[in-house]
Amino acid sequence: MTGQVVVTGMGVISALGVGAQVLHERAVAGDSGLDDGVGRCDSFDWRGVLTRREAHRTDRFCQFAIAAADEALHQAGWGDQPPYPAERVGCVIGSAIGGIATIESQLEALRRDGPDYVSPLSVPMLMANAAAAQLAIRYQFRGEASSIVAACSGGAQAIGAGLRAIRTGEADAVVVGGAEAALTPFTEAIFRSAGALSPTGRSVPFDQKRDGFLLGEGAAVLVLERADAAERRGATILGEVLGYGATTDAYHLTSPEPNASLAAKAVSLALADAQLPAADIDYINAHGTGTVLNDLAETRALRTALGEALTSTPISSSKSYLGHLLGAAGAVEAVATLQALRHRTVPPTHGLTEPDERLGPLTHVVRAASLPVREGGSVGLSTSFGFGGHNVALLLRAAS
Repeated sequence: MTGQVVVTGMGVISALGVGAQVLHERAVAGDSGLDDGVGRCDSFDWRGVLTRREAHRTDRFCQFAIAAADEALHQAGWGDQPPYPAERVGCVIGSAIGGIATIESQLEALRRDGPDYVSPLSVPMLMANAAAAQLAIRYQFRGEASSIVAACSGGAQAIGAGLRAIRTGEADAVVVGGAEAALTPFTEAIFRSAGALSPTGRSVPFDQKRDGFLLGEGAAVLVLERADAAERRGATILGEVLGYGATTDAYHLTSPEPNASLAAKAVSLALADAQLPAADIDYINAHGTGTVLNDLAETRALRTALGEALTSTPISSSKSYLGHLLGAAGAVEAVATLQALRHRTVPPTHGLTEPDERLGPLTHVVRAASLPVREGGSVGLSTSFGFGGHNVALLLRAAS
């Protein structure tokens, strides 16, 4: 397995609950974490992972990242110290907005009480790289640590960055993922003003009556390791990151390029990187925001890149039951994809009843569906597209 990059641990905080297994079980059961128009992580309690002092010094998005990392590292079998030289372990966490709740609360304190009442902890709490830095300090990762800020593709790009770091020999392991806690009045207002949020409070990607997305919050962290090194230490291999492709539309800051040619190119690059034909993909976890523009562009991209294989490949969107997690979305959806492959059960697009015929023939998952047993493990595609024209595709395979 030399040269391969494997997943040995996964952790998730989402609106469906705490834990990667909870995410999968509730998703395939058809449950939704969306309530009153948002996907809030009501089951999360910082007391399980942080002291009161630590919680006071971290924004909610960072708390999510720490909790998800605790789960992922425990599953990977890491102890108090990494199983590799600390300077050979990296950390990359994506976040679109970082500590937006801290920004809002401290601006309110400034306006209400004056500058003397602004917390001196504001900067380390609000900066987008705080999650990666906090994880490095907490677990003694002394290789490169960074945050990728790329709107809604940041979490997926973090996985790609970790993959490349291991492949090039810069690291033996990289802890990757995404975290976001942007359920704030300002965030909701700006997305509503932009016309992106569903006015009906019902977000159903691919549906004829879809009218926008709903905001969610949460985090996912994955432990990536060099396969041969993971095997030597006796780690349980959960899956493999097979391929990564990324492009930029260079078209518009918020609208996808109409022909979706660069989004299609990202998928094609991931396939080439994995050295796989499109026919080998068993499941597609789509970016699937529930906006008309995104669904049309994404389907066009997939049809261009996958050809006839798209028609018969099961497809669903995690945002239908989690909401849109912005910079954390790609990481959470990568875990959802790998869990579906590992358990050979695909979660449905929650609430989908009238597939939009304009999207063409697609195998929508409207109830949990079983995947066939494939020698070598099932393969899944997870796509992420962000404001700014960022296009990312990940190919994952479950351990056989």
